[in-house]
Amino acid sequence: MNADMDAEPPFPSTVTLRVHRFLPRPDRDRGRSSSPFGARRSPFGASSSPSRRRHGRQWTEDFTIAARPEDTVLDCLQLIRRTIDPTLAFRYSCGHGMCGSDAVSINGSPTLLCTATVGDWTKAAHEDGGFRRTGADPGSGEAATAIIDTTDATDAADGGRAKATDAAEGARTSATDVTDGTRSPDQADDGAFAQPPVIEVGPLPGFPVIRDLVVDIDPMFDQIRRLDPHLVGADDPSTESRTAAHEYLQTPAQLRRYELLSDCIACGVCEGSCPVYAGGEAFVGPAALVAASRFINDSRDTLTEGRLDAIDTQDGVAACQSVRACSRECPRGIDVGEEIWRLVAKVKERQA
Repeated sequence: MNADMDAEPPFPSTVTLRVHRFLPRPDRDRGRSSSPFGARRSPFGASSSPSRRRHGRQWTEDFTIAARPEDTVLDCLQLIRRTIDPTLAFRYSCGHGMCGSDAVSINGSPTLLCTATVGDWTKAAHEDGGFRRTGADPGSGEAATAIIDTTDATDAADGGRAKATDAAEGARTSATDVTDGTRSPDQADDGAFAQPPVIEVGPLPGFPVIRDLVVDIDPMFDQIRRLDPHLVGADDPSTESRTAAHEYLQTPAQLRRYELLSDCIACGVCEGSCPVYAGGEAFVGPAALVAASRFINDSRDTLTEGRLDAIDTQDGVAACQSVRACSRECPRGIDVGEEIWRLVAKVKERQA
């Protein structure tokens, strides 16, 4: 028989995306009020550090769609916006994990929408006991098997073994493995999922939410700019001679010291993972420290001491608690926690 005919055709799995929604409350323009009490101003003037937190309606909404294991969560959100709810707001650009604009929280872990696949994140949730089977405790498949056996016994007493076989086969077919889009023998033996697997998608933690999955990342960029993320060489051409050619020679070892750090895409995943960072007010944040480390480790830069002074503050490296959660999900493979620890060591060496 033809091998193509023997192979079972792939079919899409069903997945539920549980999306955290946020609709901001419209700002009211009190200045247009005709009432003499409608345009009050604070006697203390405007706040020097206005809160970026927005008020509005928050809720979660489930969207059940057909998806393949290799589909990304970004693909699923685009499908939802095209076919179900055009008001769903999320941010993305290149879709290939290079720009970092689509950072969100998936199942509680900060990551990028365009690199998170349905198969990976449903499998991770299942391994953690995130799914319940019909009538069973998490991690147990006895209840589903018992249902099939009971049906088999009842129909056998009535002379309906064929009906029991069809019911069992139907239950086994529904026990699909979302990690590869085909039926899983293990799940067929243990029982079927009562409901489609759920992937929970929320906004990136640590940042004020603008709408749905879109957050305000300006605080992160403000902190990065505060540490002067640009190279200052010893022989930088002056304004009058910018066309002059200057060559900065480095050894391969010197290049390796900062090369990986230059791959940072400022996605904010490390800051969303950090339990200390909260919008850049009490802690400058791991993204800004990585940007500073990139130039501190560059042999061509001449502002090393000034850069160390800038991070040797209460909201700089002193605020880091060395949890190293910032290293777990970096899409560029940077060990952020290790880099911050090295900055701490450099600062302490100066104090010795």
